[in-house]
Amino acid sequence: MEPQLKDSVTDGIATVVIANPAKRNAMSAAMWRALPGVLDRLAADRAVRALVLTGEGDTFCAGADISTLREPGDEQQSLAVRAEEALAAFPKPTLAAVRGFCVGGGSQLAAACDLRFAEEGARFGITPSKLGIVYPSSSTRRLTALVGPSTAKYLLFSGELMDTERALRTGFVDEVHPAGELDKRVAEFARVLVSRSLLTQAAAKEFADGRADRDAHWAEQARGSGDTAEGVAAFLERRPPRFTYGV
Repeated sequence: MEPQLKDSVTDGIATVVIANPAKRNAMSAAMWRALPGVLDRLAADRAVRALVLTGEGDTFCAGADISTLREPGDEQQSLAVRAEEALAAFPKPTLAAVRGFCVGGGSQLAAACDLRFAEEGARFGITPSKLGIVYPSSSTRRLTALVGPSTAKYLLFSGELMDTERALRTGFVDEVHPAGELDKRVAEFARVLVSRSLLTQAAAKEFADGRADRDAHWAEQARGSGDTAEGVAAFLERRPPRFTYGV
């Protein structure tokens, strides 16, 4: 099978699958280039309320497929950074569902998601020190914000892999589930995300990511959306809310 990104939308949940099983779902140059366009298309789809990123089969992503990267070093790195930034900027909640290896560019993509759920036995690592590569400054800052300076330095200095226990303890992952239960939990939680107010989620995502200049914008969006009135009415009437922002 040719390396590819597969995507589908079901019940408001977009799923993007990294598919290169012959190389443990390593990202080829073509896949890095394709990801921003896939994300733009899904972001523009009003039916999409949340996005799940995962890997084909029993692994998430083993990094970049070095054999396909013929560009100079700076260009190789910029492909991954552009894809990472596009994922981080996706305007709806994103969740990485991780099993098996999540290494190098795989961890770069997982860290760019809003949340990460993992299956027991997954392994995480960022390995530029094994190749003599300077990890991008933007990716380093994102990793440091996620796990703190000490763990970021541990990962970047050593290139060693960490297990799910340490990943959970350091904040790299949010939940860990036994083998065979990850898909069920991810589907369940994605349905929760879809049922909530996208207005709240979109504003919270910007604020949590450090935007400090959008208070007036989101106050205006809230006044015009009707989501607050619907949420309060649904609570008082003891029924599920029917939020309409972004629909």
